[in-house]
Amino acid sequence: MATLIFDIETAGEDFDELDQPTQDSLTHWIRSESFNREEYEIRLQDLKNGMGFSPLTGQIVALGVYDCERDKGVVYFQAPESNLIEFSDGNFTFKPTTEAEMLERFWEGIKKYNVFVTFNGRRFDVPFLLIRSMVNKIKPTKDLLSHRYLNSQNSNAKHIDLLDQLSFYGSMSRKGNLHLWSRALGIDSPKAYGITGEDVKQLFLDGEYENIARYNARDLKATKELYQYWQEYLRF
Repeated sequence: MATLIFDIETAGEDFDELDQPTQDSLTHWIRSESFNREEYEIRLQDLKNGMGFSPLTGQIVALGVYDCERDKGVVYFQAPESNLIEFSDGNFTFKPTTEAEMLERFWEGIKKYNVFVTFNGRRFDVPFLLIRSMVNKIKPTKDLLSHRYLNSQNSNAKHIDLLDQLSFYGSMSRKGNLHLWSRALGIDSPKAYGITGEDVKQLFLDGEYENIARYNARDLKATKELYQYWQEYLRF
């Protein structure tokens, strides 16, 4: 079966540049739940740092896909006001695009696949993709969110979220992130090169677009290896 791994990187808006009603909406719960000014400031900073985790205050700056059978991948990434052009490195091709263009290419490209693999894609990547597609007026071509359990999924769009599978649908009290799973299994962690998902916003602001794209490719490679471990040792 044609299998595709995918992963996104996101960056949030600058909170201080938002209009006052939007700031008030985002901070309402902080004001009501903070006991003092110090606690409020700590929570406010966490909010500012996490703007990229919501599709209402963030955007997709890189979207990578990896064909398991062909062992080839493509990373679409934003590179505004830069002179970066399409390039290849190993089995990956890197293509500068806008967010709208990468979403259009993603939904068109996945039509020929029927198995999709992510790490935490049900809780993050897919909802983010769906909302940002609506913002950009782009219609999704496959339902990647319905039916969490594999034995009830449509064979036309089977979504294997490895975090679900490796934690046995949440039975493990501590699920672990991609880095911890990679470390435990001897997989080359995407974080081993000094970049994490929390760095993406600043890298984007600094114009380090290629570094974001390469980080995304490392995420895809680690996810593929983790998928292979799951297939060989845990899948029934």
